[in-house]
Amino acid sequence: MGIQITPSILNADLSRLADEVARIPSADWVHVDVMDNHFVPNLTLGLPVFESLARATGLPLDAHLMIDDPDRWAPAYAEAGAGSVTFHAEAAKAPVRLARELRAKGARAAMALKPATPVEPYADLLGELDMLLVMTVEPGFGGQKFLDVCLPKIRRARELISAAGLEVWLQVDGGVSMDTIARCAEAGADVFVAGSAVFGADDPGRAIEALRGRARSAMSG
Repeated sequence: MGIQITPSILNADLSRLADEVARIPSADWVHVDVMDNHFVPNLTLGLPVFESLARATGLPLDAHLMIDDPDRWAPAYAEAGAGSVTFHAEAAKAPVRLARELRAKGARAAMALKPATPVEPYADLLGELDMLLVMTVEPGFGGQKFLDVCLPKIRRARELISAAGLEVWLQVDGGVSMDTIARCAEAGADVFVAGSAVFGADDPGRAIEALRGRARSAMSG
């Protein structure tokens, strides 16, 4: 698939969600941050809003579930039309079973790691996943500063994926901008969540193309 840009609606005007998503037709995915005020100290939106958004756009939805008990709740997002559902390793009780259930319901299965969570203990699970998300900020709020300390983990994740001969996408989320996306691409990421860098721009579509171009240059270089 090459480089993919998935703008986060966490930085959009949530009172005009359908209109905001209509501003990013060149996006590869729409990143939907679901927070429950338990796993992370913030509350965003839940399944009813997600279902409404799925009806309002033709872009594929990338559901990032920053919630407790994803084993119970994540499959409903697949049923609601998510093209990809991401659960957190720190919250899932049975990640392999959950990943298989998500795939069975037609969604791509993805697992996220918070900044302090190492990737190595999950090396044997990578074959059950379609995407691995390395958080480059602490989950819970948009607009945070990118954590450079996560770059070696991105690199290790790519090495593990490549060594196993897998076609697993490697996503980064947090502080992705024109200043940081090249470093992430050089480390091996190929899917990039960008919030304020897209929705904070005067022309979100142009911002997406600029981010994509910067990542491609870094990857090819």
